[in-house]
Amino acid sequence: MGSAAAGQVAKMLKALAEPLRLRMLSFITTSSTGEACVCDIAGVADVSQPTVSYHLRVLKDVGIVTSERRGTWVYYRVAPEVREAVSTLLQSFAPSALDARHAARTPLTGLRDVDATLGRVSDDLVAKFPHLAADVVLRTVRESYTALVRNGGLRAHLVPTTQSFAEQRLLDIARAGADRAARVPQVLFVCVADAGRSQLAAALLRHHAGDAVLARSAGSAPAGAVHSAVRYLLADLGVDVDAEEAFPKPLTDDAVRAADVVITMGCRDTCPVLPGRRYEDWVVGDPALASPEGVAAIRDDIDRRVRALLADLLPTPAPTTPDDLSTYQRSTP
Repeated sequence: MGSAAAGQVAKMLKALAEPLRLRMLSFITTSSTGEACVCDIAGVADVSQPTVSYHLRVLKDVGIVTSERRGTWVYYRVAPEVREAVSTLLQSFAPSALDARHAARTPLTGLRDVDATLGRVSDDLVAKFPHLAADVVLRTVRESYTALVRNGGLRAHLVPTTQSFAEQRLLDIARAGADRAARVPQVLFVCVADAGRSQLAAALLRHHAGDAVLARSAGSAPAGAVHSAVRYLLADLGVDVDAEEAFPKPLTDDAVRAADVVITMGCRDTCPVLPGRRYEDWVVGDPALASPEGVAAIRDDIDRRVRALLADLLPTPAPTTPDDLSTYQRSTP
């Protein structure tokens, strides 16, 4: 890095290195309109409006936010040139910094004999998916292992997690080739880290829908583990947060092809756009960065959205018991 570039980066980082400014930036980016006025921020941050104005002016001077006056109020939004960088800061760097504070990472030593281990995993899955070619299963297992090591940041339970992830992908491959009209809807929730909002949304959908809807979650840059602020919420919904299926999963084309609805969680993540899929973007706060009260509010917001989605997807209420499920399946076209 050249000295001029380093100086500009340091100037921006210095402006960001203040807790109140980071909170303001988080508030602006999670607003449903992508902007906020001084009065809104002052109410949430519990500080005076002149204090808010001062800190926003610091962020504006280095090019992180822009402003627009409308009547007596000034509205602020993230500058387009740094929007992706701010998203990376809040969605990836900040949660990782919090996770690093709670626990040290165990070094990844890898497998002693990768080919032999993945071969055994593939043999187990070939027996579960006899309708898929053995080479397809083996390739999926190898790709799953590579994706987890390179993107997922996993440090433990790598073999069972690889098997769980590969099995999910194989289910998606088989589902993508099935008759769409004859299968239950599948919803894919996508967030950058797949460690907070997307995991919570998928768990809430499973909780409310039972077997009437399939729920998946994934991320373009998955974290090594579910964020600590979300773990107890998932546990309350019956999710075993220590099991292999609860880990943050890399986003794959298989998952998008198998989905009927793809929902990004307000984190500006991108995923393949395929015909015949319904795409939505839910702008919700990040529980990994929120206070306990904020986490509860985010959970309630996602819950309301999930209930509305479920009411739209299913013509009759979702079943809550096995008997209800059989009745539901008979009554649903």
